[in-house]
Amino acid sequence: MSQIESSLETPLDQVVADDSKVAGQSPTRLALGRFRKDGLSMIAFVVVAIYVILALLAPLLVKVGVIDPFTFHQSLLNANLGGIPKGSIGGISIHHPLGVEPGTGRDAMSRLWYGITFSLAIALSGTIVAIVIGVVLGIISGFTGGMVDATIGRLIDLTLSFPQTLMLLALSGTGVALVAKYAPGNASDPFPNGAYVMLVLGIFGWPYIARVVRGQVLSIREREFVDAARLLGASRRRLYFKEILPNLWAPVLVLFTLIMPAYISAEAALSFLSVGIHPPTPTLGNVLTSSINYSQSDFFFFFFPALLIAIIVVSFNLLGDGIRDALDPKGDR
Repeated sequence: MSQIESSLETPLDQVVADDSKVAGQSPTRLALGRFRKDGLSMIAFVVVAIYVILALLAPLLVKVGVIDPFTFHQSLLNANLGGIPKGSIGGISIHHPLGVEPGTGRDAMSRLWYGITFSLAIALSGTIVAIVIGVVLGIISGFTGGMVDATIGRLIDLTLSFPQTLMLLALSGTGVALVAKYAPGNASDPFPNGAYVMLVLGIFGWPYIARVVRGQVLSIREREFVDAARLLGASRRRLYFKEILPNLWAPVLVLFTLIMPAYISAEAALSFLSVGIHPPTPTLGNVLTSSINYSQSDFFFFFFPALLIAIIVVSFNLLGDGIRDALDPKGDR
């Protein structure tokens, strides 16, 4: 009873001051709060952040000589065993923490670290191309409707009907030569090969994004703020990119985190098929492809790139799941 009386005797200005501390939170803050409470998603976010930082630092470290992915160390190889690294664990030492590459003696850690940069560049570029094309066509299709919607829908079906891997293999020679014609260097340089893979991944990856975006736009176009913009005489361009697009950032962000790991895996698979950046320029894909021949004689050289790709792909997928759950708490994982 004394507590109730004391609360009733509390001055009105103190009550108002206490109430002023309670402020409403925006949807973004609520989503960030839910995301931070998910321990698994936070771990995935830290792993992805480290991956990106390592990818950004690698070219600088190669330039200053901290890591060296190209120098041969023949003295570390056993010539009597076909170039297998000396020692029982793949030549692992203080100077070579992950061992050396069989046959060449190049530092395995340096090649993996530098390969992260090229793999990230290919996956990120392909994802951006796919998202830009998919979002633009999805907005136009969902907002306009009618014949435009039907035409874009048939274009999506036509694109999905082509087998992506077979098309990429069939056009690899012509595609790389065409990219090299309008890019610096020649077809043997890493840029044309990487640009070709990036373009193919983006061109064949946009239909899935367009379908998701179209479904979101069908709901957004019926809202009051879109009707108000129409009545005020807003142009189609403003309706698309000023009214509709800002309301699509949540699904687009989730799609981005889910497409990135798929393209990292795709780069590794395409390297196995001899499409993409070729050695000596390292990527996670071609390093793993080179290690397959030594999976029994030098298991660690095969294990480390496979483990790294697996960790990166799983982390991106968990990050995408965490972002989706944070933005849509009522949805099931």
